[in-house]
Amino acid sequence: MSQPSHRPGRLGVGVISAGKVGAVLGAALRAAGHAVVGVHASSPESRERAAALLPDVPVLDVPTIVERSELVLLAVPDDQLPGLVSGLAQTGAWQPGQLVVHTAGRYGTDVLEPVRAAGGIGLAIHPAMTFTGLSLDLQRLVDCSFGVTAAAPVLPIAQALVVEMGAEPVVVAEADRPLYHAALAHGSNHVMTLLGESMQLLGEI
Repeated sequence: MSQPSHRPGRLGVGVISAGKVGAVLGAALRAAGHAVVGVHASSPESRERAAALLPDVPVLDVPTIVERSELVLLAVPDDQLPGLVSGLAQTGAWQPGQLVVHTAGRYGTDVLEPVRAAGGIGLAIHPAMTFTGLSLDLQRLVDCSFGVTAAAPVLPIAQALVVEMGAEPVVVAEADRPLYHAALAHGSNHVMTLLGESMQLLGEI
């Protein structure tokens, strides 16, 4: 694990997925003073986004990012998260003391059990907002709530990371995570339905 910063409390952050969420949160953590040591970007679009939001951060493969990072940010789609976590565990990638943070709304920290088994610390922080993948999202984080799930001894770490990004942590118990995810999905679908109906009505004017 690299030691990129001598400032107390500053971490070397690796971002796995330069999608809209990962790139923006990586930029927010960087703005808070952490050192982003690498980003994984697999598509031309994600590489362009990484260049815009995380300039001068090297684009690396996933194992290298995990090896170099004190904090690994997993911003992959929900359905990809379990396989990614277990696959890296099978290769012995997770390190003792390493912070592993995922942004999936569906899961708490049980999905990160392979990380805990390797001596790491699993945290779940889900931003309850729609991302554009542009720098304006950094300002929008100020009004954003994050659903935070973590074991009691390390919950303050998850909360502090969210606060550092300018957002508001809302604690969600592991058992309540499915209901939390369902509520947000229902709300989002309802908004999109209303938007569609509104656009249809406007089109009839």
